[in-house]
Amino acid sequence: MEAIAGLRGKYLEQIASAADIEALESVRLAALGKKGEISLLMRELGQMGAEARQTAGPALNGLKSEIDAALKARRAGLEDAVLNARLKAEWLDVTLPGRPRPMGTIHPISQVMDELTAIFADMGFSVAEGPQIESDWYNFDALNIAPEHPARQEHDTFFMHRAPGDNRPPHVLRTHTSPVQIRAMQAQGAPIRVIAPGRVYRMDMDQTHTPMFHQVEGLAIDRDISMAQLKWTLEEFCRAFFEVEEVELRFRASHFPFTEPSAEVDIRCSWEGGQLKIGEGKDWLEILGSGMVHPKVLQAGGIDPSQWQGFAFGLGIDRIAMLKYGIPDLRAFFESDLRWLRHYGFASLDQPGLAAGLSR
Repeated sequence: MEAIAGLRGKYLEQIASAADIEALESVRLAALGKKGEISLLMRELGQMGAEARQTAGPALNGLKSEIDAALKARRAGLEDAVLNARLKAEWLDVTLPGRPRPMGTIHPISQVMDELTAIFADMGFSVAEGPQIESDWYNFDALNIAPEHPARQEHDTFFMHRAPGDNRPPHVLRTHTSPVQIRAMQAQGAPIRVIAPGRVYRMDMDQTHTPMFHQVEGLAIDRDISMAQLKWTLEEFCRAFFEVEEVELRFRASHFPFTEPSAEVDIRCSWEGGQLKIGEGKDWLEILGSGMVHPKVLQAGGIDPSQWQGFAFGLGIDRIAMLKYGIPDLRAFFESDLRWLRHYGFASLDQPGLAAGLSR
């Protein structure tokens, strides 16, 4: 029993004087480790007689529990001291403003797509989509584009590769979103009002043209559709998109294989001081092409031209984005320059809405 009392005093003193967790761990191993003094005494219990074991057993168990409790208490105290020292050294003023996080921006093309979708949705148009790789029939034949038309030449269109011996007409990267109109007519029939925004591809590259760009096609078919309704639709769109009260459009006779009659549409504007102003001035700016849907196109879409008629229009999304937001070079849209994107991009909360306004 004297030995047990000596061990208690010895280890309680060492525990109390342990300066850090490493020193405390050394004390624990010396006392309670596999070869520790208390552990060795516990192993000797089996060699004692029954009477001696009845006396030494409870005493050793009590010593072991007391030393273990003292170790845990001291460890907790040392850990608290380490934490307090760290908190004092790593003090932080939580009232300071947080570090600014870099945020991405919405690309102007995506923003303008959302804007025009909101405008045309308010006029009853739904959105139609189609594949970017189209068959020769959907991209040309169904739209009344003759085999000798320049658009069907390799200097204007991206044709897909065909294996040797495969004489089928090659697929193309769609040159316009007009094939979506054919697919929409086939799927929905008449009456129908849809817009088809999306990517298109042509062999062109300069300050105002790129091999890939964006268009939106509009299509409305009913029994009494006329050019007057086309004019009203385009005026309302321009008034809402450019956010001006007065809009004047000029229709010039033109030719498109898929519409008859066809018209190029100009909008009145001014360039005073190098700044474009829509709806005023003495200048005119071409913005889109339009016309009444050709009877052959209606037939290709599965609609009887003797019962139904309609109008269609198409405009470049990139071009009207440049006009509205003063972007001088079309190629910058696709260069992934972060400086440009930060300048011309939109915050995620700048969502278009007819009630809240369409610009930032």
